[in-house]
Amino acid sequence: MEQQQLKRCPIGVQTFEKVIEGNYLYIDKTEYIYRMAHGASNYYFLSRPRRFGKSLLVSTLHSYFAGKKELFKGLAIEKLETEWTEYPVLHFDMSLAKHVDKETLESMLDVQLFEHEKIYGKPERAVTLNDRMKTLIMRACEQTGRQVVVLIDEYDAPLLDVMHEEEENLPVLRNVMRNFYSPLKACDPYLRFVFLTGITKFSQLSIFSELNNISNVSMDEPYAAICGITEEEMLERMSGHIECLAGALEMTCEETRLKLKEKYDGYHFTWPSPDIYNPFSLLNALERRKIDNYWFGSGTPTYLIEMLRKFHVLPSEVGHSMQAMASDFDAPTEKMESIVPLLYQSGYITIKDYDKLTELYTLDIPNREIRVGLMQSLLPNYLNRDTLRGKTTIGRMYGAIAHGDMDAALRLLQEFLSTIPYCDNTNYEGHYQQLFYIIFSLFGMYVDVEVRTPKGRVDVVMRTADTLYVIELKLGKDADAAMSQINLKNYPGRFALSGLPVVKVGVNFSAETHNIEKWVVEE
Repeated sequence: MEQQQLKRCPIGVQTFEKVIEGNYLYIDKTEYIYRMAHGASNYYFLSRPRRFGKSLLVSTLHSYFAGKKELFKGLAIEKLETEWTEYPVLHFDMSLAKHVDKETLESMLDVQLFEHEKIYGKPERAVTLNDRMKTLIMRACEQTGRQVVVLIDEYDAPLLDVMHEEEENLPVLRNVMRNFYSPLKACDPYLRFVFLTGITKFSQLSIFSELNNISNVSMDEPYAAICGITEEEMLERMSGHIECLAGALEMTCEETRLKLKEKYDGYHFTWPSPDIYNPFSLLNALERRKIDNYWFGSGTPTYLIEMLRKFHVLPSEVGHSMQAMASDFDAPTEKMESIVPLLYQSGYITIKDYDKLTELYTLDIPNREIRVGLMQSLLPNYLNRDTLRGKTTIGRMYGAIAHGDMDAALRLLQEFLSTIPYCDNTNYEGHYQQLFYIIFSLFGMYVDVEVRTPKGRVDVVMRTADTLYVIELKLGKDADAAMSQINLKNYPGRFALSGLPVVKVGVNFSAETHNIEKWVVEE
């Protein structure tokens, strides 16, 4: 009976009106909307990762500025707003323009403009996209007697998948978008409010270069929780759902809460900030009564993998308590000197700490879902192809190591590697070091590479619940030589205070077969 009384989680529902009228679970973010609508600026930009509630936020703004007071009954804004003025709202959704060429992009923009022009009309002389945008804003203002609200959701979507194509598609599509957005500055007298969402910042799109009065609230503390779900919101609004999930998992509510926290929590978009959960994953887990990798399961952006290749980023280099100033990781896309800004803005790393003295932020992977999902995406680069058998082998390796049998785990990996074509660039030890890092990361266990000790660096260190593994890799040499190095440099002594028994592992890969040739395991 209690389960029937729970509100449905709005999986894939991005329209505020549908959420309210359909009696879906809604996490009240309307206080932020009132704050923006009555703030010092009339132009706002918000960057958040994909599937983080940006579209629902834009839809909520649409309903608010359209004066639909009845939808906000019982929400925070009902007690704050007294006027409920109805403004003409021009709402553009750029998420429809992904994986497109110049002609398709222009056609999609044409269609969206046409939908608004059916209401406010279109002069014959307005032919180009930017002229049509300009006249549309002016006519909407003149016909209604009120200034216009422009909402642009995922403004950068047409450019994300081509951002690595600096000499080809990116300049062409960027020029189309620049022309489309350019009237926003010229139409300032006709505009009441402009709000744009996106993932990254393209400084050459006229939005940031021409609209010098735009307020970027992406890292502003008052808006830290405008998207996503805080722990407080989860416990206050979702306790019944957590109880049902706990029942399905045969766990206590506290165990379930900790599991959800490990899997989906950990985001911070400023500092200090409340802990923020990935809303897409959390809602899916509660609705489906199953903890899984929902955010990554919804699609790994191709642009991320391409940019990781472009900047030659190794899997072990993603996260790991990177330190940077805000200008380094919140930089416009065209000015990126590393992968860090894109990783941060896309949600693969997040803020974990801040030092006021040095003004340095510490960045790392937010949670287990992101770590495992990212490593799964990178695995084909090290196993040549991401086969079903490969994932099955890794699952069996996890089982072996969980039972303390590293020998069996390495035998499984050896058998699998013998069945697939080898990748390029496998003639150096670092390739196999990264392969081990990815596989152990997929186990959800602590793993690090190049770990410093008083006498050298350990290739790979992995920690399970009850064992710490010190692993030395060799290419075209000898596993006994790897073990001798571990003993000679007393690598285990570095971890004496861990409180765990240390298992030493020496592994040799053959330069000819590109597979494990021999290994030695000593406790």
